[in-house]
Amino acid sequence: MKIEVPLDKANRLINSGQVILVTSAYEKKANIITLAWNMPISHKPPLMAISLAKKRFSYDLIKKSGEFAVNIPTAELFDEMYYCGRNSGRDVDKFKETDLTAQKANKLKYTPLIKECAGHLECRLYFEKEAGDHVLILGEIIHASAEKDLFDVKWKVEKARLIYHLGDNVFTTSDKEIIA
Repeated sequence: MKIEVPLDKANRLINSGQVILVTSAYEKKANIITLAWNMPISHKPPLMAISLAKKRFSYDLIKKSGEFAVNIPTAELFDEMYYCGRNSGRDVDKFKETDLTAQKANKLKYTPLIKECAGHLECRLYFEKEAGDHVLILGEIIHASAEKDLFDVKWKVEKARLIYHLGDNVFTTSDKEIIA
């Protein structure tokens, strides 16, 4: 027996998305936003997409700087990830409030990385398109890095324990690899 899923919750059928922390900055303002709406788009050039509401502070920073970074947290950073998703960078300094360390990026001019995260994608703004109540932002990946002990061509999920969002305030982790 199947149940009808309300349309405002239908995305949860396909999006048990990996949680990322997107950093953005312009001049002396930096921010961290928690997102689960993200995906790879292209190998050549290497492109990825994020989706965020136009009213978000991070959107303003990305538009002004033309860049952003995707930081991949592990379960050990759950509290920090949750805080960054529940508070606005217009009101608080999320780096300060969470004790996360801003680390200079390899190729980005303004945007820092989060030192405590397991991996990073440094992106240059490639394209954006309004899509309903959100904006689809494509970034060209210009540098990528990951913790050696947690990534070797793919995530070592039993060690990395990546965070996935299931909807509302429900999350899960990856801690078992299944080979088919």
